[in-house]
Amino acid sequence: MSTETPVQAPLASARVRTLLRATVPALIIGAMCGALLWAIDEAAHGVTVFMWELVPEWTGVDPEARWWPIVVLGLAGLAVGIIIRYIPGHGGYDSATTELVAPPLPLKVLPGIALALIVSLGAGVSLGPESPIISIAVGLSMWGMTRIMPQISHGPVLLMAGAGMIGAMFGSPVAAALLLTELVAGVKLGGLLWDRLFAPVAAAASGALVANLLGVAFRPQEIGDYAGPHWTDLTIGIPIALAAAAGSLLGAWLMPRVWHLLRRFPNPIVFTTIGGIVLGLLGAIGGPLTLFKGAEQTGELISRAGEFSFWALLGMALIKVLALTVSAASGFRGGRIFPAVFIGAAFGLAGHSLVPDSSLALAIAAGSLGSILAIGRDGWLALFMGVALIGDIAILPVLCIIILPVWLLVTSAPAMLVHNGTVPPNAGHQPPPEPEITPSQATA
Repeated sequence: MSTETPVQAPLASARVRTLLRATVPALIIGAMCGALLWAIDEAAHGVTVFMWELVPEWTGVDPEARWWPIVVLGLAGLAVGIIIRYIPGHGGYDSATTELVAPPLPLKVLPGIALALIVSLGAGVSLGPESPIISIAVGLSMWGMTRIMPQISHGPVLLMAGAGMIGAMFGSPVAAALLLTELVAGVKLGGLLWDRLFAPVAAAASGALVANLLGVAFRPQEIGDYAGPHWTDLTIGIPIALAAAAGSLLGAWLMPRVWHLLRRFPNPIVFTTIGGIVLGLLGAIGGPLTLFKGAEQTGELISRAGEFSFWALLGMALIKVLALTVSAASGFRGGRIFPAVFIGAAFGLAGHSLVPDSSLALAIAAGSLGSILAIGRDGWLALFMGVALIGDIAILPVLCIIILPVWLLVTSAPAMLVHNGTVPPNAGHQPPPEPEITPSQATA
C-alpha cells in the first residue's frame, strides 16, 4: 500500500520529469567532453612527434641527448609565453592559482587556453590536462546550452561539463560522482543529494564511455598481486603513503615561492621561458620518464621498476615533484593530478624495493594515495585513484585506513596552490572571476 500523500505524488512526478529533462543535455555534454579530450590529446601528440621525432630527424640531432629537453622545453616556454601575452584571454586561468573546476570563461578565451595546453602537453611539461580542459569544456557547454536551452541556469551546466570531463579523463563516472559529492553537498540548495548529482553523473558516464571508445581515458595497470586485505598491510602502506605525501608537500611549500620569484619578471614570455629551461634541466637529470604528464610514464615506470635502485626511484619521484612545481608556477597550463600519480607510483616502487616480498600493488596504491592527497587535497579522488591505478577493489578497505594518518599530515600543511595570483586581464566583456572563487560560490 502506498504511503504517499496526494500532495507528495505530484511533487515526485515533477521531480522525475525535471531529472529526465536534464538527461539529454547531460549526455550531449558528456559526449562532447570525451571527444574534446581526444582532440586535445591528438593535437598534443602531434606536437610531441614534431618536436621529439621529426625535428631531430630533419636536423640530425640525437633526441636522447641530455641537452635536447632543454631546447624543446625552452621553446615550449617561449611559445606559451607568447600565447599568454598576445592571444585573447591570455591563456585563461593561471594553473598555479586554479582549482580543478573553476568558474566559466567567455568563448573567445577558449582557443588560447587550448593552444597553451596543447603546447604544454606535447612538449613534455609535467602537467596533466585537467584544469584547462575542464575550463574549455565548461565554456563550450555554457555557450551551447544558452542557445539550445536558454532557460537552463549556469550552475547545472558547470557541474555537467566538469563531471563530463572528469569522467572522460579518469574513464569512470565514479570519479566525477566522488569529486562532486563534496562540492554539491556544500551548496545549500535543498532537496536530495542524488537529485543534484543525477545529471552530472549522466554526463560523466557519457564522457567516460566516449573517452574509452576513443582510447584516451585513464586505464588501470591491473598488477594483480594483492592478496589482502590484512592488518600487516598497514605496516607497509602507511609509511609509503606518508613518505609520498611528505615528498609532495615539498612542492606545495615551494609553489608560491617559485611563483612569486618568477613574477618579478612582468612579461610572461620571460618567466615561461625561464620555467621551460629549468624544466629541461630537470628532464636532463631525471631522464625521459620524468617528462610529460605522467600517465603513460607511470605504466612504463612500473613495468621497468626492476631496472632502478631505491635511490634512482626516489630521485625520479623528487625530480617530478620539482618539475610539477616549476611547470605550474612558471605559467604553463595544466593540472596536477596525473603528475601526482607518477610521483606516488615512484615513491611506492621505492618503498617496495626495500621490502621486495611485500605486495607491489599495495605499495603503488599507497604511494599514489599519499601524493594525490597532498597535491589534490581530495580524499575521494585519492581513494579512487589508489584503487583505479592497480585495478583491484579488494585494496579499498586497507586504503580507507591508510588515508587517515596521511590526512592528519596534509590537513595542516600548505596546499599546492597560489592564493593571491592574478587572472588574465580582458578575458571577457565583464571583469573575469578571481581564481580563488570556488566552484560552490559560482553555482550558488
